[in-house]
Amino acid sequence: METVGQIIRAKRESLGLLLRQVASYLDIDQAILSKIERNERKPSKDNIIKLAEILKLDKEDLLVQFMSEKIAYEIADEDCASKVLKVAEQKINYIKSNLVKS
Repeated sequence: METVGQIIRAKRESLGLLLRQVASYLDIDQAILSKIERNERKPSKDNIIKLAEILKLDKEDLLVQFMSEKIAYEIADEDCASKVLKVAEQKINYIKSNLVKS
C-alpha cells in the first residue's frame, strides 16, 4: 500500500516535474516537499488539494489517502484501533443523518 508521499513522488516524477517546480507552486521550500515525499513530514490539507491539481491526481482520492493515513498513524498503536474505526463510522453516519434533518 502506497503512502501519500510515495504517490506524490511517483506522479511528480512521471510528469517530469522537478522538486523545486512543485515546491514553488505550493509556496514551500523544496526541502519540505522532499520530506513530505519521504514521509518524514505530513502535508497540510491545502497542500494536498494543490498537489492534486498540479500533479493531475483525483482530488478526492488523494484527500482520502491523506486523511486515512492521518487517522491510521493516530490510532495504530491502540489495541482497539479496528473497533475505534467502526464506532467512528457509526458516529459519522449519525452526525450526517442529523445534519440532513436540521
